[in-house]
Amino acid sequence: MTAPPLGRDYRLLWSAAVSSRLGDALRTPALALLAATLTRDPRVIAAVTVAGQLPPLLFGLLGGVYADRWDRRRTMAVVDGLRAAVIGALALAVALDRANVAALVTVAFLLAALGTLFDAASFAMLPSVVPPAALPRANGRLQAGSAVAGGFLGTPAAGVLFALAAPLPFAVDALTFLCAALLTLALRPVPSRPGASPGRRSVWREGVEGVRWVRGDAMLWRLTVATAGSNLAISGLMAVLVLYALDVLRVPPAGYGLFAAGALLGGLAGGLGAGRLAARLGTVPALRVVLAGQAVALTGLALARHPVPGGLALAVFAAGTTVWNGLWASYGQRHVPPALLGRVGAAQRMVGLLTAPVGATLAGMAGAAYGVGPVAAAVAGVFVLVTLAAWRTLQPAAPAPAAGPTSAATAARPGRRPSR
Repeated sequence: MTAPPLGRDYRLLWSAAVSSRLGDALRTPALALLAATLTRDPRVIAAVTVAGQLPPLLFGLLGGVYADRWDRRRTMAVVDGLRAAVIGALALAVALDRANVAALVTVAFLLAALGTLFDAASFAMLPSVVPPAALPRANGRLQAGSAVAGGFLGTPAAGVLFALAAPLPFAVDALTFLCAALLTLALRPVPSRPGASPGRRSVWREGVEGVRWVRGDAMLWRLTVATAGSNLAISGLMAVLVLYALDVLRVPPAGYGLFAAGALLGGLAGGLGAGRLAARLGTVPALRVVLAGQAVALTGLALARHPVPGGLALAVFAAGTTVWNGLWASYGQRHVPPALLGRVGAAQRMVGLLTAPVGATLAGMAGAAYGVGPVAAAVAGVFVLVTLAAWRTLQPAAPAPAAGPTSAATAARPGRRPSR
């Protein structure tokens, strides 16, 4: 069968998202490099990273509420315009030698806070741009484009641009945001959503409505819990991956970039193949298969003692992560009423990310006490347990959430859960 076309608006949305991702990949390492030129205190440098991680947990639901209240196309454009102004001001401050640690913390926090609104609006916007059957392919290509822009282009270029001139990566980041804003404005206006939330309702009540929808839909909740469980293991792995590669796999320091590039290639392949896998197996069965493949790959990585098998295992695991992210998003986009998409997507991301700092902290403490080899084995064990639980709960024959509320009146009532 011929795959549904993605169309002009999808290409514009894809270009805007990839442009923003390129800027993010330039800015994140550049912020770390700039912080290192201002202070050598690890606690202060870590504060810059933490400032960029807190807003999704603090303001994620709020971003979802306003993504459902406001016009999503204009919201995305305005947010990118504001982010361009914020990072442009930092570039100017660096050029004038006026940047300090407080400014870096503030910029990181503001950009991440604005990003919560952009992410919620973008997640909710996609189903109005492509047909439902094309969502797995569309999300997969978004994941693949982000992998290329972030891993292959942005991150390597950040150090080069910073070495040429410290303000340069921040100035380029501002340009990527401006470009993304213009591309978003070029999208066709989306008709008013039936059942959209009236602005006079309580923000808190609307945010809780998104959480209740996720919690009340059996399959969506199981997918979200599985994501949180896998993120516990993934964040633990990422916390010790560099040391594991250097000390256990014996990757030469000069070859670590090549080792990491294997994971990026795996992520790219997974993003491009997500749509075909979902079309062949179905979304939920494909997610179960992906988890099983990742469990095998992570076990292989924990057992490996050479760079080549370790790199191959990591590439397969990264491919599975990309497929999971794309199909998980597609499932929600296909089964949630349009008026609730921003809040439900924000609630999914918030719950899924709650375990990440826990996993990283536990892995760091265990690595210091027992070494990184046992940590990798423990991470693989956690992921295997998550996979076994998911195979039991994510049954393909479960009733589809499409049987839930779809009318405007039902979608507008807070706290109403889908009928099963």
